[in-house]
Amino acid sequence: MRVVIAAVTVAVLALSGCSDDKKEQPRSSAAPSFAPGSDGAGDPYFPTYGNGGYDVAGYDLKLKYDPASGKLEGSATIRATATQDLSRFDFDLAHLTASKVTVDGQAATSKAEKNELVITPAAGIAKGKAFTTVVEYGGEPHALANEALGDGGWMRTKDGGFALGQPESASTWFPVNDHPKDKATFALAMTVPDGVEAISNGVPGERATADGWTTWRWTESKPMASYLATVVIGQYRITSSTHDGKPMIIAIPESLPADGPAARSLAQTGEITDFLATQFGPYPFDAYGGVVIDDARVGYALETQSRPVYGSVFFRTRPNPVVVAHELAHQWYGDSVALERWQDIWLNEGFATYAEWLWQEHKGEQTAQQAFDRAYKGFDWRVPTGDPGADRIFGEAVYQRGAMVVHALRKTIGDDAFFKLLKEFPAEHRDGNATTGDFINLAEKVSGKDLADFFQRWLFSTTPQPKP
Repeated sequence: MRVVIAAVTVAVLALSGCSDDKKEQPRSSAAPSFAPGSDGAGDPYFPTYGNGGYDVAGYDLKLKYDPASGKLEGSATIRATATQDLSRFDFDLAHLTASKVTVDGQAATSKAEKNELVITPAAGIAKGKAFTTVVEYGGEPHALANEALGDGGWMRTKDGGFALGQPESASTWFPVNDHPKDKATFALAMTVPDGVEAISNGVPGERATADGWTTWRWTESKPMASYLATVVIGQYRITSSTHDGKPMIIAIPESLPADGPAARSLAQTGEITDFLATQFGPYPFDAYGGVVIDDARVGYALETQSRPVYGSVFFRTRPNPVVVAHELAHQWYGDSVALERWQDIWLNEGFATYAEWLWQEHKGEQTAQQAFDRAYKGFDWRVPTGDPGADRIFGEAVYQRGAMVVHALRKTIGDDAFFKLLKEFPAEHRDGNATTGDFINLAEKVSGKDLADFFQRWLFSTTPQPKP
């Protein structure tokens, strides 16, 4: 099972230059030194993913998709703040072509360089300045190939299409700073032919129909890592309800039975989320739900923010609430608290896998200790959980050994400190990003123990560790 995560720090920097009641503060006389933003965020595992020089606050997409032709077109309005004096900057944009670009309403020049859209504004943008870029673009979207990790991004279907994938996906359908450390809010207005559904992240808005086309609106108001953005277009049965006062949207493809294993599994979303809230603290988003995709290319589930997506492979013969528990746990560990760098993906997958164990214990199926014992027996320790390598971020060292690290920590610091830590970590970093170092520091603070040796051995050793 490949389950994904993700996030970016959305820092909206205010210009300083404020004054007191009587005196104007001195201003710097240094002239800006404008330079291009980097064409990568500098992640050690994926150095070219994302971009530098700015911090996105929000994406507002107005798009139209024609399933008959496979063509996508529209505009992206992107609000950001310069983190340096910018002469030009890049967005990630793959396989699609920009026809017009403006920055703060002024025409800007742009060019495509591989999977980058390079934008040169009419004038330099000073560090700390908020600016708005509008990109009009279109083309026939398709996925990015990745032999080691699997293809990610837009995939066309006979009745629509969907955008999904980790660690890359978003750049195949909108211009983006495609790295989880630059989290941003997200709004989508997707226009599709009447009779076709379009499901995305967050809170649903009003639909509008005209001339044979329907516009579906979705808003995710909490900062989101770009790979967690999704849209699913096709023939779906949508169930809309409320849970704890928030919208709950469940979408099951018409190709699957209305009361089959997939529908029965996702019907447990509210119950599972409520249980996880007792372990991790209050649910962090404004909507709930899930979407099933019945497509052989989707052999995984992904924690797309507020509305996870599940491949139908998980529900072939019977309900599978365990995978639902895994993806919902990511709403705390992976979504609300997102990665700063991909090396730390165990913080997402280890805790989501451990949530499976907690859910099974809650349902009386097996204890967390029994799950640990099964995972521990005969495990191959040669890949370190805390640094698995870019081509192994979806491997057993991250998922199963990651969960074993969590359980070993529980046994080391005791249940009181452990369950306090499970809530304090997502609370402390809510809507932001965190690293392994952040987690270790908080674990030591909460437990009052020196855990340096414990984490060194359990995260980075390549030899079996004794059971705690």
